Amino acid sequence: MANHLERTLWAGGATAPEAVVEGLPYVEVVDTRGDFATSSRIEAHRLASPYVRDGRTADGRKGSEVINERLGLDSDRPRAPREFAAGLMATDPMCLVHGIFFSVKDFPGQPKVPRVITAAVEAHDVRAAHSGGVKKDSVQTSVATGGTGEGRGMVPFDRTEYVAREMVCYASIDLDQIQSYGLDDACTELLADLARLELRRLLDGSMRLRTACDLRPTDERIEARDGPPLPSTAELEADVRAGIAACTEAFDGGSKLTVTYDVDQHRNSKKAKPAKEG
Repeated sequence: MANHLERTLWAGGATAPEAVVEGLPYVEVVDTRGDFATSSRIEAHRLASPYVRDGRTADGRKGSEVINERLGLDSDRPRAPREFAAGLMATDPMCLVHGIFFSVKDFPGQPKVPRVITAAVEAHDVRAAHSGGVKKDSVQTSVATGGTGEGRGMVPFDRTEYVAREMVCYASIDLDQIQSYGLDDACTELLADLARLELRRLLDGSMRLRTACDLRPTDERIEARDGPPLPSTAELEADVRAGIAACTEAFDGGSKLTVTYDVDQHRNSKKAKPAKEG
């Protein structure tokens, strides 16, 4: 579900975030031609991605060097998220929503931040649904032995899928963790609104979790265990835009850091073998 949530704020098929989060910092990775390669918003490890940390800024610095400087990572002393939350806010605030683990030695102390938002879909009273069909051949209906292995002939098949009486999406947004970052009120509220907006967009959009599984929630059953009900998409988008405008100072002078990753250079460095002594 984390992947589905994260995609709600990235323009599908595009190379940039959705317009609603324009101005929110992140790291873009380009290749040596300047073409978009990836970003900290869509990489599984976010800022800790190898393409981010090994990429080079315009002045030749490694991405990991810039990140360490912004987060104040200069020793192996363990650090709580509160100590480097401001640095993440200035580099990619979504790392404070979806968590991050700087697990490699490039980042002193290998700090991490747990997820703020989590979700799961549970199916109740699951039953098998059996069906089948035929792979058709418009040229010949029967072929010699082995032909079907090459894609020829008419091939009947059976299929088993599953249905459920009820499917429930459970989601949690840890507001206490957001408060623990020690950011100012505007940034704290912005992080909470970003998490809420992801959840609302997921529920309002297509929950196509996999092939033949395209879900749509029953609105009257959306409930909040604690606090007020989840606001509408329009309300949350307005809150996020206002929050980004209010947090400009925390973004430290820019909405995007671009680094260049040289695929060929890294490929060749792995192939190179050390010379033998003697």
